[in-house]
Amino acid sequence: MTTIYTTFRKTSLLAAILLWIMASSCNGQAETRSKTEQDGAAVDNSATFKDPLFFIDGQLCQHLREIYQDKSGDLWFGTNVYGLMRYDGGTLEYITKQEGFSGGRVTGIAEDSEGNLWVATGFGLNKYDGHSFSIFKEEDGLLNSEIWSMYIDSGGVIWIGHNEGLSRFDGTKFKNIAIPKPEVKAPNTVYSANRITDIAEDQAGNLWLGTDGYGIIRYDGRTFTSLTTADGLCDNTIYDLMVDQKGNLWIGTFWGGVSKYDGQTFTNYTRDGLVNGVEAGDFYEDTNGDIWFGVENNGVYRYDGKAFQHFAQADLSGASILSIHRDREGRFWLGGWGGLFRYDKGIFAPVTKDVPWE
Repeated sequence: MTTIYTTFRKTSLLAAILLWIMASSCNGQAETRSKTEQDGAAVDNSATFKDPLFFIDGQLCQHLREIYQDKSGDLWFGTNVYGLMRYDGGTLEYITKQEGFSGGRVTGIAEDSEGNLWVATGFGLNKYDGHSFSIFKEEDGLLNSEIWSMYIDSGGVIWIGHNEGLSRFDGTKFKNIAIPKPEVKAPNTVYSANRITDIAEDQAGNLWLGTDGYGIIRYDGRTFTSLTTADGLCDNTIYDLMVDQKGNLWIGTFWGGVSKYDGQTFTNYTRDGLVNGVEAGDFYEDTNGDIWFGVENNGVYRYDGKAFQHFAQADLSGASILSIHRDREGRFWLGGWGGLFRYDKGIFAPVTKDVPWE
């Protein structure tokens, strides 16, 4: 199956077609970057592929989807067409197929209790043990290799959402789980009717699954319970899910904006006029309990439990944010369509290839 390198955020149809053409014809170029050491920094000296739609001169990449800090303090950045990057505080390293990585759109990064890094991509599930990569695909038992979501639960089980539903991986074997679809009138599916767009876990150990046009599914390990617009959900096409420290489920959708579900009722902040824009997600809860998220073409919001603070898209040099993370040093990193940004004292600053970054 050909992977279309796009997040399906609301770029134009022409943009999506051009991305598909470039991914199909230049995939090898995009994922074979060499690096040399110069003044402690990894320098990309073979960047022959430049995305014609979002190329920004000087940025380390233009489509940054995932940000994760591992137990050793290294920062990992997952991109759309530029591979995987690692920053150890002084050196920025591009990791591609040459290092054994699968390549492809990165849609999830997580570390297990043994220190293995797991990276979900459009070309399968990668395991990095600190020395080498192992790649798991259909031939290894995974139902579909085009992964859109990944979550390591409180018991250490890896859950994978892909184009054909949900898979469970214990580190050795995959178990593919059939998910019943609720009745939805005229589902507004973006890419695949069986796609699991995101996975979250609540304090009771239930999994919450976002779907592509069929609402939210709660899975308790035995039974499935659905929530759709018929139950008060603002939109059945789910982009992002997060359970906060208080047990609330935050819901970002493609067409209905941002909602919160407290287990009884939905609060739709977009419908209530507190959030602008309908395509939202990328939730992150900081150590203060503040909720951060991005909205397509409408910048970033922070919610402190009482009010929303809005950072306009102009503050981010026009970027649309796909990922938000605060590292153990207290630094905020934001990535998206437009590259990587740092946030400090109310100011967003673009991060370029000039490292180390202070």
